[in-house]
Amino acid sequence: MSAGEVLGVLSRFRVEFYDSLYARPDTLFELTDAILCTDGPVRSLVELSLAAEYRRGHGALYAALDRDRGWAELARLRRTLIGLPVPRAAGGRIVLAVDVSNWLRPDASTSDERLFCHVYGRGDRKTDQFIPGWQYSFVAALETGRTSWCALLDAVRLGPADDATLVTAAQFREVVGRLITAGHWKPGDPKILIVMDSGYDVAYLSHALAGLPLDLVGRLRSDRVMLRDPGPARPGAKGGRPRRHGGVLAFARPDIWHEPDVTTATDTTRYGKAATKVGTGCTPGSPTVAPGWKHAKEELPVLHGMLVRLEVERLPGDRDPKPVWLWSSAANATPADVDRWWQCFLRRFDLEHTFRLMKQTLGWPAPKIRRAATADLWTWLIIAAHTQLRLARLLTEDLKRPWERRTEPRRLTPARVRRGFRNIRATAANPAAAPKPSRPGPGGPPGSKNKHPATRHGVGKTVKRAESIKEHRAAAG
Repeated sequence: MSAGEVLGVLSRFRVEFYDSLYARPDTLFELTDAILCTDGPVRSLVELSLAAEYRRGHGALYAALDRDRGWAELARLRRTLIGLPVPRAAGGRIVLAVDVSNWLRPDASTSDERLFCHVYGRGDRKTDQFIPGWQYSFVAALETGRTSWCALLDAVRLGPADDATLVTAAQFREVVGRLITAGHWKPGDPKILIVMDSGYDVAYLSHALAGLPLDLVGRLRSDRVMLRDPGPARPGAKGGRPRRHGGVLAFARPDIWHEPDVTTATDTTRYGKAATKVGTGCTPGSPTVAPGWKHAKEELPVLHGMLVRLEVERLPGDRDPKPVWLWSSAANATPADVDRWWQCFLRRFDLEHTFRLMKQTLGWPAPKIRRAATADLWTWLIIAAHTQLRLARLLTEDLKRPWERRTEPRRLTPARVRRGFRNIRATAANPAAAPKPSRPGPGGPPGSKNKHPATRHGVGKTVKRAESIKEHRAAAG
């Protein structure tokens, strides 16, 4: 698109974003502009009120973020995000990634709906910790090639009574439905590819999302066990039910691995030679073998898929490469499809760059917010700010530091686009109205104390998940 068309798309999004803020829209809109235009990382909310783009007082800022005073129409904002141009991978295929990011609030005993968030430690896994905070599930559309950009499409906070796998299934069902409604996918187009890490039950998600035009690819832990296809039924002399599964394939036992059905080899500049071995007709272990299926309320059917073992020659930093196991819900695939799977899986890490930008630059976890509903509003303001950076990257001049190398406009990082967004804002649409003159209220009497202490809330899940299908049936009566 030309520069004028890009500016038009950015301006339309700014107007739609403003219209979705149906309570205190002027304050919330200018607060988002302050996030984009302030110099340096966002450290606190009150510092944003000093930005030139925010024309109101700091009291209006806190009042707008209060759930009872300011809020956004999330259904309309979600449709606005889907209505924008969606990035596509090679071949015009839409590739979606999902991951959870934590907003840690360990000392906020008055904050509601906090969970224990798993935080990785440095070095040994024994240093991992569980810290109270809020967990958000993000869905993003990935681009092709090595980049730090992705298009955030949706965010859902996991509550104390939520099951992460079931929430993810519902989230993908809604996102894919909006993509189809917006015309980004039509019958005859390549299936939408979804990539995820080992924290997700990719086999159960493929069952829960059956009927949608999706191919799921997820990483499996190195201690998993797979079951092969039993092959054609062979009736015995004593009869009986045909075998449900075939041989066992344990990742930790190379001596019982079967011969691969498909093999590929690709030369890469970053990892050397990347070789894959693919086995067809593989299904994860039954609920008695795979504890991750405890959320299933009925016995699942045999889920046939393709197992991919990826091995590379080297890793950046002279690290010892270990094989990566991937499972795909596709029933069959060509060698080109297999290479596309692991290449798109590596692009999943672009979402990690977005998380780091949100936390270190845009100040997503910087505010000391008490209420979970306020955290939801602030999260969507950050998503709107990141979307404007993505739309404006072709319009931004490279305002590099003296010690930085010059970069092409199409290769600018989100942080460098943010440096020049103040100049783009002057030409884009600005629907926010000018503030009205007012005087501050009298406030409380000097020396008065708060006589209504805030309620303390516990941390963790409030609903115990059933451990087996029998328990699910017993609970259902």
